[in-house]
Amino acid sequence: MSDIALPAKPAIGMFERYLTLWVALCIVAGIALGQAAPGLFHGLGTAAVAQVNLPVAVLVWLMIVPMLLKIDLGALGQVGSHWRGIAATVGVNWLVKPFSMALLGWLFIGLLFRPLLPAGQIDGYIAGLILLAAAPCTAMVFVWSNLVDGEPHFTLSQVALNDTIMVIAFAPIVGLLLGLSSITVPWDTLVLSVVLYIVVPVIVAQLWRRALLAQEQAAFGRVLRMLGPLSLAALLLTLVLLFGLQGAQIMRQPAAIAMLAVPILIQVYFNAGLAYWLNRRMGVAWCVAGPSALIGASNFFELAVATAIALFGFQSGAALATVVGVLVEVPVMLSIVRIVHLSRGWYERGL
Repeated sequence: MSDIALPAKPAIGMFERYLTLWVALCIVAGIALGQAAPGLFHGLGTAAVAQVNLPVAVLVWLMIVPMLLKIDLGALGQVGSHWRGIAATVGVNWLVKPFSMALLGWLFIGLLFRPLLPAGQIDGYIAGLILLAAAPCTAMVFVWSNLVDGEPHFTLSQVALNDTIMVIAFAPIVGLLLGLSSITVPWDTLVLSVVLYIVVPVIVAQLWRRALLAQEQAAFGRVLRMLGPLSLAALLLTLVLLFGLQGAQIMRQPAAIAMLAVPILIQVYFNAGLAYWLNRRMGVAWCVAGPSALIGASNFFELAVATAIALFGFQSGAALATVVGVLVEVPVMLSIVRIVHLSRGWYERGL
């Protein structure tokens, strides 16, 4: 395993730790700016080529490429070393999580909360929830794994495998679940989104990573440190733009954010618990089960936001639903980190 280059051991920084606060401030700033300069936001929202919004495309690349730069696809060769933990995580990520979120979306948004939500946005909200759960997180899982003293080679190989699966499986799973929800699937836009926001960034990041490592490890570390704040700034600017265009709708229906958070919260805790339990049943070491639970629960919200905007537009319910996922991500994942630590004794007694 020593030949696999691991990312620098991450710690949760100020921006990551208080991401929920920054997102909340972006909501307020976006709504205020949208009311003050509607013409500017409308111009940005309509700056599109082939259904791809150009400002968002640039911002998403700034979000995603630095994250993918940390991933060594060579770690795929180590998948067999932790095959039971890998099997549990892949099963939860790809066979359970998207479908459980679709079910919760239909139950809460399509049925229980339907009378309280705008009728024209119901399908969009469900679509956004599906997009949120259709791909596992790529970057922040290294932070979560570090916080639970996770086995770093497992985390690296699991993320590399998930990225590879995502290239193939994201579009079919999204198309299937949107179709089952009777939501029209614009396949050309969906495939274009996969190419723009998954395939091309993966290729660019891997070529860039190889070029940097060919120079020296220190150069690679410097680039990662430089790009980290840029990636988060791009995410926050995307949210300001999104809420600048969604402000009027949110002001009319502020409770929609709380209602959308309900299925997201249930889904995250359910999938984390399921992955953790499966690892325990399979006799997997705690240092693998912890990151497995966190990878099983977390969502690639940057990809979800970009795809929702490409498929349904800035002012859609789908875009709003994906942003709610960003809002709850950090506090929920930190709570799971705490639960994993507190349950270590119980977990290891069952091995």
